[in-house]
Amino acid sequence: MHKLRDLLLGPERAVLVLSFTEILAWGILIYPPVLTAPHMAAEHGWSLAFCMAGLSVALIVSGMFSPTACGLIDRHGGNSVMSLGALAGAAGLAGIAVADQRITYLLCWLLIGVGMSTTLYDPAFTTLTRIFGASARRQITFVTFAGGFASTVGWPATHVLIEQVGWRGAYMTFAAVFVLVVAPLHAFALPRAVFKSAGGAPASAAPTTTAYLAPHGAAFLLLTAAFGLHAFILSGVTSNLLAMLGRHGIAASTVVAIGALFGPSQVVARLGDFMFASRTSPLWVARVAILAMAVAFSLMAILGISPLVAAVFAIMFGAANGVMTIVRGALPLHLFGPAGYGRVIGRIARPALILQALAPFAVASAIEGLSDSVVLELGALGAIVALGCFIVVRSPQPVRQ
Repeated sequence: MHKLRDLLLGPERAVLVLSFTEILAWGILIYPPVLTAPHMAAEHGWSLAFCMAGLSVALIVSGMFSPTACGLIDRHGGNSVMSLGALAGAAGLAGIAVADQRITYLLCWLLIGVGMSTTLYDPAFTTLTRIFGASARRQITFVTFAGGFASTVGWPATHVLIEQVGWRGAYMTFAAVFVLVVAPLHAFALPRAVFKSAGGAPASAAPTTTAYLAPHGAAFLLLTAAFGLHAFILSGVTSNLLAMLGRHGIAASTVVAIGALFGPSQVVARLGDFMFASRTSPLWVARVAILAMAVAFSLMAILGISPLVAAVFAIMFGAANGVMTIVRGALPLHLFGPAGYGRVIGRIARPALILQALAPFAVASAIEGLSDSVVLELGALGAIVALGCFIVVRSPQPVRQ
């Protein structure tokens, strides 16, 4: 009973609030364009590429604004920053429903980009670290575990809304959810507590038992490069994988079944990390995950694209990405500590989000100019380079007192 009361009324309720709002934020901001863009293109007479470019614009804006947004959360907490960001996202979502000019459409995605930078994983991780300090890894893992269900909610909900109220009605509904649910939960339900160390020092004071690395220099650059490569590979592959499988004669129903393996693999891997987080270093988790990604690409490049190989690829790639999402929040905390965590994770996220926005077009162009097998080989090479970055980085060492 005492634990239940702490979960509902104490700082731990941040996990419940953010688990719920991350499902809504990802399910509304990231997943719908795949389903809504064809309808928008047909009604406006725009190209599908232009309609999808709005999401890329939002990701770039999110990357540019992320250090500022997470830094503000460091100083003021997630209540004000995440709630105001949700309102900005709501304005962009509502604007898309009524925008009939190209420039207005893109401006709406600029607002959605601000919403992304203040409501998705990086600001959630920063909020949790501000509340729980250096021990926030378990809370981060739980929130990403819940967030893995966003596509399970987002795509079916979008499909139903398009059928019932049209794509414009869908975006107005999404805007209402952000105004009436997400923003109030962030503003009023997130705890305002700030982590205090055993000695009463605020969270901004680094623990004296660990010599954290400085958030600049070689270690920071290697980490940023590794996460940037992962973001590029993930975005480029997920946006082109199903079409690639179809080109190799795999039946459409089988392609969809293979693609469906990606989500459950992420969730299972995150559950494993949640169970063993106290016994594993996030740096070693990152190394194992990115190694699995390199092996997955190598297998499909060497053995060729077939249903069985593609299924193994989807499982390995999905599991690797599942824990890499956790690592993106936990590893900077492990290496650089909780002091100024928001600003650090925002700086790491900036190039990753920009590369994520550019990857679908870059990979599609590479496939057209080269071949599927060469792109798979390049994917393996990119994962190996990222693995090298993680291997070179060393964990901070305890300081004897």
